[in-house]
Amino acid sequence: MVVVAQLVRASDCGSEGRRFEPDHPPQTPLHASSQLLFTFGSWQAEWGGIHVIKRQKMEISAKFEPSSFEDKWYQYWLEKKIFHSVPDQREAYTIVIPPPNVTGVLHMGHMLNNTIQDVLIRRARMKGKNACWVPGTDHASIATEARVVAKLASEGIMKKDLSREVFLQHAWEWKEKHGGIILEQLKKLGASCDWDRTKFTMEHDMSESVIKVFVDLYKKGKIYRGVRMVNWDPSAKTAVSDEEVFHKEVQSKLYYIKYIIEGTEEFVTVATTRPETILGDTAVCVNPNDEKYLHLKGKKLIVPIVKRIVPVIFDEYVDMEFGTGALKITPAHDLNDYELGLKYQLEVIDIFNDNGTLNEKAGFYVGIDRFSARDKIIDDLKQQNLIVKIEDYTNKIGYSERTNAVIEPKLSVQWFVKMKELAVPALENVMNDNIQLYPTKFKNTYKHWMENVKDWCISRQLWWGQRIPAYYLPDGSFVVAENIETALLLAKQKYPQITLQELRQDEDVLDTWFSSWLWPISVFDGIRNPENPDIKYYYPTNDLVTAPEILFFWVARMIIAGYEYCGDMPFKNVYLTGIVRDKLGRKMSKSLGNSPDPLDLINKYGADGVRVGMLLCSPAGNDLPFDESLTEQGRNFGNKIWNAFRLVNNWPVDNNISQPVHSKLAVEWFDQLLNQNINNIENCFNDYRLSDALMAVYKLFWDEFSGWYLEIIKPDYQKPIDKKTLEASQLFFEKLLKLLHPFMPFITEELWHSMPGKMQQESISLSILDQAKIANSQIIDDFEEAKEVISNIRAIRKNKNIVQKDPLKLHVNSKLITYKNTYDTIICKLCNISEVSTALPSSQNTISFLVKTFEFSIVLEGLINNEEELDKLNKELDYLKGFHSSVMNKLNNEKFMSGAPDKVKEIEYNKKKDAESKIFSLEERIKQLLN
Repeated sequence: MVVVAQLVRASDCGSEGRRFEPDHPPQTPLHASSQLLFTFGSWQAEWGGIHVIKRQKMEISAKFEPSSFEDKWYQYWLEKKIFHSVPDQREAYTIVIPPPNVTGVLHMGHMLNNTIQDVLIRRARMKGKNACWVPGTDHASIATEARVVAKLASEGIMKKDLSREVFLQHAWEWKEKHGGIILEQLKKLGASCDWDRTKFTMEHDMSESVIKVFVDLYKKGKIYRGVRMVNWDPSAKTAVSDEEVFHKEVQSKLYYIKYIIEGTEEFVTVATTRPETILGDTAVCVNPNDEKYLHLKGKKLIVPIVKRIVPVIFDEYVDMEFGTGALKITPAHDLNDYELGLKYQLEVIDIFNDNGTLNEKAGFYVGIDRFSARDKIIDDLKQQNLIVKIEDYTNKIGYSERTNAVIEPKLSVQWFVKMKELAVPALENVMNDNIQLYPTKFKNTYKHWMENVKDWCISRQLWWGQRIPAYYLPDGSFVVAENIETALLLAKQKYPQITLQELRQDEDVLDTWFSSWLWPISVFDGIRNPENPDIKYYYPTNDLVTAPEILFFWVARMIIAGYEYCGDMPFKNVYLTGIVRDKLGRKMSKSLGNSPDPLDLINKYGADGVRVGMLLCSPAGNDLPFDESLTEQGRNFGNKIWNAFRLVNNWPVDNNISQPVHSKLAVEWFDQLLNQNINNIENCFNDYRLSDALMAVYKLFWDEFSGWYLEIIKPDYQKPIDKKTLEASQLFFEKLLKLLHPFMPFITEELWHSMPGKMQQESISLSILDQAKIANSQIIDDFEEAKEVISNIRAIRKNKNIVQKDPLKLHVNSKLITYKNTYDTIICKLCNISEVSTALPSSQNTISFLVKTFEFSIVLEGLINNEEELDKLNKELDYLKGFHSSVMNKLNNEKFMSGAPDKVKEIEYNKKKDAESKIFSLEERIKQLLN
């Protein structure tokens, strides 16, 4: 009795979702006594009981379309609270996100940084740890205030016309409207943050922590107020720290200007790059060892334009080789000049307004911008015949990281943190590797910074930020307290009758970094409530992923705060990413127009494709030369996984047939290879070689699983696969999906739910990664030899134009070592080998190749056209003889042999040897064909 069935998809069926049609002619007649199980899409038909059952899995489309499932699975993760963490008995694994500016939108640097964090957090979750990734944003004082000021200006409203309270209302409105954009964008990337824990550095509890720390450090004598030379940003109208200034080389001018010696017509030539600061000069300095200026002792000079009489001072600080060896001293506008001014008690004249224009103290060009004033001064100096010459000059200029304005050194009353003592444990615990930096090359940079740490200017002349908790009394003295009520109590100790209205709070706010240095502590409320369950469980955190350029002014400061307020490190490891650059090596930026929109990339290639593309070439600490083809490669990898899944799960399966030998061997081999790779991937993660870990999984799936394993076990056309091999293959696929999930969360979740037996409530995110067993390296090595044999045979077929359907005979010549024929069945299947023999071939018309110590021969008799082959071989022989002749000419050249380095000569000798070996093989092959 012959029974046949046709299976159709659910969409083609009636209301019951199935159809049984015994009258359609079968592809292969099957007896009812057989137990044959066909798998098609989401259906199974089992023979023996003759019934159709629906498998508990989802249908996947023939076409790989990431956009069809990415949003679905992210919403699923959120609804199931898969990313949410609360303290429990498990080991905690914690990452705090480097909070992006609340003004920010997703750029390529964010993509790289957050992809790495997500890979780490997802892997920890799959290792059974209680993974907690805390997201949030930074209030970004300078950037946000600039945005709000610009918005108000566009509406005809000036900041100066508003009260502080009204301006802050506008700022909070702007933050509520725009502040969450970047976090929503991170969700498109697949970031598995605990969104219930989202923090903002100016939330009430976070600000309370900041103020509490300020007061504490002030009481400890670590915070002070004083006049210092600061980096002034004329655009933002605020001081910025040294770390917020970047320097770049620019093409400037060096102006040689005459300073007339008082009472004479003689002059001293002074060289300067900043003629506009002449108006603030209060001395000229020369080196006491410079003989050409010894006649100036006791003399005074006349400052051009302002006609100010100033002394000549002598100090070895002056470099006699720079310019003319005579240096103008402007104590108000240069740090070194300021130090000399203190030393020689010089007058300090500040000629600039906060916005970079000249003030009344300049005496000239009042209200004009400093750079426009420079041009006018040069014109006036030329008219007065006080310019000796002007030279082109390359120098480094400091720019504000926040506004890109040229920094102006300026004397100002500011608040500072004494850093020297605070930095000691932070330096010690990085240098002894309690806290590890990846890559370690940054330890020296860190050491240099921390050993030369300067006091930190923490006050900013802004309104948006935590306001400095210093309250001034009518006599100008001040008290520091967490709130004005406490400040009043302190003030009453000096003036018992003082009222609340008589206290005036400092107008400045704290540097944004003064809030973010507490981030790993304050997100768990560890400053206000140091014994709460969250801080006790999640602190110290595990890994910090950030950029090297903020190693000092964020990472180092967090370490300082960690030891000061928790007595422990804030994190165990710091993974330092590189800079994302374009193909020309330029840093990606909006101004250059060389940075793609990350969301456009996600829409085009899928989030998984972008993640893979970013990670394929981003080893820790090294810059990433980004090319859009990388994300295309990532998408193609997703397509490969998708199609491999469909292939495996759409094979018909026969429960009765036994497992073929080649399939059994393939299963044994891939099981060992998988174990070896699981170990290798674990080692890569331990060393923070995430790019290597991804590449290992990539090659394992693409090359080994798809390229070799599936090719070996694939049943013949329209034939079923045996149950044992299919189940092993599905188990391999499950393990591979787990390895892939941290890198490619969306496609792996989609396919996971399509795996046989997986229920809807199960997420791959919560599955446990497989533990590696000890791999049998002998099996892996033996199979590598078999692969080499197969590759050689395939090359012969291609080179000789022998079609796959023509069977070949393979001979193995093993004189010294016994040939192991373990994988002959696989070689035969993949190469269509009809016979493998250890006997010498009867025909001389063979072609040979070596694998390790074994010589393999393929009998070509009857498979190739001898005349065509002889013609091809003779042409190749002629070429090789010509090449050999050119090498010999060089080796016989006495001039070459006497002058060439040994390495170069060795290369030529190797060319000679290689050519002679190939010539011998070709001549032997030609002899075979002629005989």
